[in-house]
Amino acid sequence: MNNYLIVKYFKKISFLLAVCVLTACNTVGYGFSEMLGLSFLHDRRESKAILLDEHIEDSLLFELRKLEHVKDRSHVNITAYNGKVLVTGEAETDVIQERIIAQVRIIDGVKMVHNELRVAPMSSMAARSTDSMITLKVKNALADEIKNQPGFDVTRVKVVTEDGVVYLMGLVHKPEGDAAAKVAQTVKGVRKILTVFEYIQYSSKK
Repeated sequence: MNNYLIVKYFKKISFLLAVCVLTACNTVGYGFSEMLGLSFLHDRRESKAILLDEHIEDSLLFELRKLEHVKDRSHVNITAYNGKVLVTGEAETDVIQERIIAQVRIIDGVKMVHNELRVAPMSSMAARSTDSMITLKVKNALADEIKNQPGFDVTRVKVVTEDGVVYLMGLVHKPEGDAAAKVAQTVKGVRKILTVFEYIQYSSKK
């Protein structure tokens, strides 16, 4: 594991431990599961698709840092799931936003781009921390509240929060996606729910 990944995982672990102390929520377990690779056991994606998604995210973060003005004048989150890329955050100008999205589209393995990057001033660290807390609360609510969907696994739902807007991604059956969106809407602090699920048939994957 390279130094970049070590630092990335250490920051995630530190944040999750802090949340555990403050809220005592059981979502911390899901965070560790994802970081340690245990979610591979439950993921509906093929293992090569999971690795490709991670490659897409890391490649984009690296490439975006090299673009002129992008690093200092934007806050960008990249989430790849089965080749679909969700771009959230803020860019200070239309030109910067267009430059970022253009870079996303040319990365190998990207099948589709969901552009949710706003043209707006960069968000504060306090706002980003609030969004991270909402994400954890949504995960917790999904695990606690969805009991009537056979085989439902919360680790199969990717949750991203930006400015109180919650994005839900994943390979799910339609009833699972509907149930997840309904539960997420009840979490305090959530302003809006946007689903970017990829729906599958019950006959294809469990």
